[in-house]
Amino acid sequence: MTTYKRFIKQLITNYIIGSLLAVFGVGGTLMFSTIDITTNDQFYLLLIMILSVICMFTCEAITFYYHIKPIKVVFCTNKVKEEDVRKGLRQLYQFPILTVKRILLPHFLGLSIPATSLAAAFISMGKLHVPMIYILYSTIAAVFVAILHALTEFYLTLRAIQPISTAMKDMLRLGENSLFLENDMVVAIRKKFQYTVLIIGVLPVLLFLLAAQIKLSQLTGMEMQVYWQWAGLIIVFTVIYSILVSRFMTRDIESPLRQLQELMENVKNENYNFIKTNVYTDEFSKVFTGFNHMVNAINERESTNKQLLESFMTSLSTTLDARDPYTSGHSSRVAKLSFEIGQALGLNKDDLDQLYQTALLHDIGKIGVPDHVLLKEGKLTEEEFAHIKAHPVIGEHILKQVQPASKVAGMLPGIRHHHERMDGKGYPDGLKGQQIPLYGRIIAVADSFDAMTSDRPYRKGMVEEKALNILLSGKGTQWDSELVDLFISNMNRILEEKRPAR
Repeated sequence: MTTYKRFIKQLITNYIIGSLLAVFGVGGTLMFSTIDITTNDQFYLLLIMILSVICMFTCEAITFYYHIKPIKVVFCTNKVKEEDVRKGLRQLYQFPILTVKRILLPHFLGLSIPATSLAAAFISMGKLHVPMIYILYSTIAAVFVAILHALTEFYLTLRAIQPISTAMKDMLRLGENSLFLENDMVVAIRKKFQYTVLIIGVLPVLLFLLAAQIKLSQLTGMEMQVYWQWAGLIIVFTVIYSILVSRFMTRDIESPLRQLQELMENVKNENYNFIKTNVYTDEFSKVFTGFNHMVNAINERESTNKQLLESFMTSLSTTLDARDPYTSGHSSRVAKLSFEIGQALGLNKDDLDQLYQTALLHDIGKIGVPDHVLLKEGKLTEEEFAHIKAHPVIGEHILKQVQPASKVAGMLPGIRHHHERMDGKGYPDGLKGQQIPLYGRIIAVADSFDAMTSDRPYRKGMVEEKALNILLSGKGTQWDSELVDLFISNMNRILEEKRPAR
């Protein structure tokens, strides 16, 4: 309701200011500065204007009541129907044109008909001492003034309907589908610009010529200097008015263009946000709706690509498990444990997802290790262990073949460096301390714990408490101290929950 009241207040303010400027400002200035009349004639002319304005306001108020009614129903009804909202929106988008029609019909006719009738009556009664031809001049001038007024009101109304348009769309409760709800294109940009330029370029000149015709018919040679002073005043007024209307016109097109530029910059930065406030009623309405369709298609493609990439990663992990049945499930368990460490560390959702995928594929390089080495149950020779130590580099090389490379770039450091040690005695690069990437340090803890607690053909997995003690003893030398503490704290909580109640 507050939005509706602001809308009505804005319309009334625009109308009163525009009408007073048009009728008393432009019309009154032209009348009293053009025609040489007595004080008595000025009184009657002012009386005619006041009575005509009252008639004009009455006629236009009645018309406005019927124009605003479909919109009022939306905001002044307790349980408004969706069809009423849609009907109100259609009426709202017609409001700039309806404003022009009100000014050119009830506004103009409600003013000019009483004014010409009263003027003719006062001239006939001898109360008003001006030539009867001036009634024709004033009627023509009133047409010009009404058109100028209508143009100004058109642009003011375009801005006034934007906030209430957003409020009415929110009432439809369409969710994301409302983003694609097109506004009615009431006036094309081409027509808007053509009519605007025509009106501001021609009508002020016509008004000037009409006034000049009246003024010159009253002048003598001695009064020419006064005439040019008067003409300068009219020209200054015309220029000011043209600049004002041009600003309205320019602002009407600059605002959506600026918004589109900002949104395109967001797309460039892979920030695919919808336009949620499509408040335009010309071609920009279709442009903004098209932009939303484009962003929606991009989001759907991104979602599909993400699913494909995740499926690819899972398939690779499954392939590795199938090759080495004795370590089946190791990768998924390490991924789960790494995810829990990342959560305890406070990583955001995107980083957690990437960490999980990295851990899921941390051993993918073992695909390149010969079977007789990978599946050997006894102690490995130095040469055989060298094959095993190569698997982080092989894994990195495998993932580098995935396109687009940007999707897996963040996973490569974790895969290459998950066997590094804090004391620098790990492989493949002998990194130490914080030189080791975070994902590598996290996976190292999870990988070691699962390896110690899992059964092998040549040994049975140790109990979880013993594995935790080994991690504790290797803090700062083999594993990151902070990550070990987080992991042990989390595992102790899980083990405590598993213990039967006393």
